[in-house]
Amino acid sequence: MDAKQPLLAGDEPSACTLVNEQGAGHLFLACDHASRRIPRALGTLGLSEPDRSQHIAWDIGAEAVARRVSALLDAPLILQNWSRLVIDCNRPPQVADSVPAKSGGIEIPGNIGIDDAERSRRRRAIFDPYQSRLRYALNQRAAARRLTVLVAIHSFTPNYLGFERPWQCGLMYHRDTRFAQALLPLLRAEPGLVVGDNEPYAMTDTSDYTLPVHGEGRRILHVGIEMRQDLITEEAGQIEWAERVARLLPEALSTVIA
Repeated sequence: MDAKQPLLAGDEPSACTLVNEQGAGHLFLACDHASRRIPRALGTLGLSEPDRSQHIAWDIGAEAVARRVSALLDAPLILQNWSRLVIDCNRPPQVADSVPAKSGGIEIPGNIGIDDAERSRRRRAIFDPYQSRLRYALNQRAAARRLTVLVAIHSFTPNYLGFERPWQCGLMYHRDTRFAQALLPLLRAEPGLVVGDNEPYAMTDTSDYTLPVHGEGRRILHVGIEMRQDLITEEAGQIEWAERVARLLPEALSTVIA
């Protein structure tokens, strides 16, 4: 790896894609782990195709659900176009697992021992443009005095290091509980759902970036939604979950701003 060379070639996708930028809805969606794509300059990071298809590389099913929710609610959606194994756009770049050397028990050979120059190259190419584009879009909405609820869409594995996770979905939040606590009882009222409250992941300032910075930092309503991957791998499940999320988000918002 030559840290002096651009990470992304001219014919490769940019850091992010903004879908439905002019959407009229109150919701603004972010999918930080939408893709498993790796720049040609990094090869395969030393991983097999099966490993690059796993959750360590991306949030399986999250993009498909997010796109459907965007369409149903006329909500803007920002998609991160590169694998979190290259750089995690939902981690503060100064933390070690921003560029993980190991994930889900699997070593990432192409990330082991990289220097600060290579970390900086990945940040400049992917992390900074993604977060800057999100910041600009939210700034535009704030300038127009538009009500904005930031919703991060993620997915999680049914089994993690031998632990069978009992939840079908979970909500993530930290200090600002307003929107999560409005949405949580609505999800728990859905038949057959076990819903995690900051489970299987809890949001912190070191484990997350998008919601702490753009949600809490702006003091706007926000929440992270985690869906179990086996439920949204196929199109039927993606449709079911997108319709559920699109139905419940406005209902939760109505209780907060009533």
